Amino acid sequence: MVPFAPMHRSDEARASRFLTHGTAITPRAAGWERVSFRLDSLTAGQSLERMAENEEIALVALSGRLTVAIHGATWTFGRRAGVFDGPPEALYLPPGSDYRIAADVDAEWATCGAVSDASTDPRLIGPQDYSIEIRGAGNATRQIVTVLPPEFPADRLLVVEVWTPAGNWSSFPPHKHDVLRMPTENRLEEIYHYRVQGQGGFALQRIYSPDRDVDVSFAVRDGDTALIPWGYHTTAAAPGHALYYLNVLAGDERALTAFEDPAYAWVRDGWGDQATDPRVPLFSAA
Repeated sequence: MVPFAPMHRSDEARASRFLTHGTAITPRAAGWERVSFRLDSLTAGQSLERMAENEEIALVALSGRLTVAIHGATWTFGRRAGVFDGPPEALYLPPGSDYRIAADVDAEWATCGAVSDASTDPRLIGPQDYSIEIRGAGNATRQIVTVLPPEFPADRLLVVEVWTPAGNWSSFPPHKHDVLRMPTENRLEEIYHYRVQGQGGFALQRIYSPDRDVDVSFAVRDGDTALIPWGYHTTAAAPGHALYYLNVLAGDERALTAFEDPAYAWVRDGWGDQATDPRVPLFSAA
């Protein structure tokens, strides 16, 4: 299935088909099969009720502290003032979860979802459940936390947070995951939700697919969200402005297996002679 019409390189208007300023994305709106995304916020003392009908979800605290009650059980999580201030905490909920979420202080969170009918258990995820990974070298250094990795007991959903120091490249070399040919590539739908540090900051996102005659690049700003249905993709943070993005993925297999553009393989080969950017890690998991 090709969820977006092929675009010519010079057709800049169609580049906006990948980028949204909205706060809720459903699989139907995205034109694909599984992945959804939603942003919400509450002021201290407020609450709301939700139901994860046919989706497994991860509630990722972006800022503030949240308490979730479901089936007589309660979880409280969220310890950072914002996404640049510390590592994530999240709550995984299976399909069919009818829950109430309340803000202990002013809070914002992302609901990351994937269509599923699996029977699993709720689970709280915190710094004790993951390690902080440094990838790349030189000006391609970035910091990564895989919040819901492939080994997590979920059905389809995968969630990753990435921090890129100002002026650095991220998701480099460019990679894609639009064909199922394991063990070298998995077919994964993906959402990028961006936060940019500093007023007026931006980053650049490139998506290209020679098979579809597509090569588009566009600016992303704080709070933007992009859909990555197919194609190679990579991101660059503007100088002076660190970049964060939240990746939500789901696919045919539960694996973060991507295929790098062979044209840029030589860049990775040179990392052994380069130091990592001394600005990372931005924080520890403690």
